Amino acid sequence: MKISLYNREGIQTEELELPSKIFDVPWNADLVHQVVVSQMANKRRVIAHTKGRGAVSGGGRKPWAQKGLGRARQGSIRSPQWRKGGVVFGPRNTRVFKKTIPEKMKRKALFSALSEKARGKEMILLEDLPQEYSKTKMFHSLLRKLSLQEKTLLVAYPEKAKFLARAARNIPCTLPVPVKGLNVLDLLSTKFFLTTKTGLEELEKTFGTKP
Repeated sequence: MKISLYNREGIQTEELELPSKIFDVPWNADLVHQVVVSQMANKRRVIAHTKGRGAVSGGGRKPWAQKGLGRARQGSIRSPQWRKGGVVFGPRNTRVFKKTIPEKMKRKALFSALSEKARGKEMILLEDLPQEYSKTKMFHSLLRKLSLQEKTLLVAYPEKAKFLARAARNIPCTLPVPVKGLNVLDLLSTKFFLTTKTGLEELEKTFGTKP
């Protein structure tokens, strides 16, 4: 599969061959779904928490005698049936939502998502950008030339171009991530995927050389 390479003026200069190991993988919806669910579960924060009868303050003594008063027997005023009592089977902050996925499965799902972006003409490859593109104004001007303004965009920047993160983070609908941090959830959350020529080489070196 080939992809067009664009310069800083948004003009196509040449076509490059994409590595088939990464960008020629069939779409696997079941695998991608499984990896996305695991990512969302691992990002989930456990906030809801209720107290049982043993954690609620008060209720240290028996409210009345066991027998002789004609009342129902009670052991504590913090039992669940009492007002301000403990909660039965409520949510606890000790619950674990984490899901483990093998690295090979995550990598294959990533390749499947990247291949789908390339097949759908939703991947944009740029020539390496100079340091001056650390300015949001410069980078936003480049996106306008590529007709990518106001569109959800994932910018994968290489290690040598960390300044792109500063340039892209203030642009609405644009998500900058390092090439080594690429993941399926971010790819599916955005419409277009943008990286540089060096970023493509780093992507192949990071993920394509593993068995």
